[in-house]
Amino acid sequence: MVEISDITFAYDKSSRKIVEDISFDIDRNECIAILGNNGAGKSTLLKCIDRICQPEKGIVIVDSQNVFKMNKTVMAQNIAYVPQNNISSNMTVFDAVLLGRKPYIKWDATSEDRQIVCDIINQMKLDYLALRNVSELSGGEVQKVMLARALAQEPKLLLLDEPTSNLDPYNQHEVLRIVKKIAKDHNICVVIIIHDLNLAIRYCDRFVFLKDSRIFSYGGLEIMTPENI
Repeated sequence: MVEISDITFAYDKSSRKIVEDISFDIDRNECIAILGNNGAGKSTLLKCIDRICQPEKGIVIVDSQNVFKMNKTVMAQNIAYVPQNNISSNMTVFDAVLLGRKPYIKWDATSEDRQIVCDIINQMKLDYLALRNVSELSGGEVQKVMLARALAQEPKLLLLDEPTSNLDPYNQHEVLRIVKKIAKDHNICVVIIIHDLNLAIRYCDRFVFLKDSRIFSYGGLEIMTPENI
């Protein structure tokens, strides 16, 4: 369903490549973990897939469509991206999650849009925060709100940059369990940057090890060897 082919990017032509010739595919309902040391190019790869960074070469195909030829609305209906650092906004949790429906709203939010938001808030166990201002929340709570907003987009591809970094151990498992279930239920492809190998093994189907801007190893549990790690 998703094909990433030959993605190469450098911040300027004279500098070293941050990612180089990155290629892998993602099936429906599948969670892919991006693993590697700091500076390996993990976050930059996600930004290239989401067009925040424009690759020098390469192509991203989502559901048979070229991401680099989509307009912004179609792009937002296909790909949702949750960055590593989220900025608190001066709005309620409900309204922040409702922003995820923006690619589908023509004039005003419909009852269907609001129901989707209510369902996501319930699944993320954020009901008790729904009318709280996002600026009043903890870092971990904001992280869950931003993830809920991305899920409200109903994307075909969900990109998560360290979604568990501000969460306690219980919520790390809870969030990844919810992401995996929603991916299975709604045919979403998920790419997760994660440093905890135990969480990756438990919740992800395949693994991409990045080293020195390139793919070092790619596959299922068979590549989780002491040598690769």
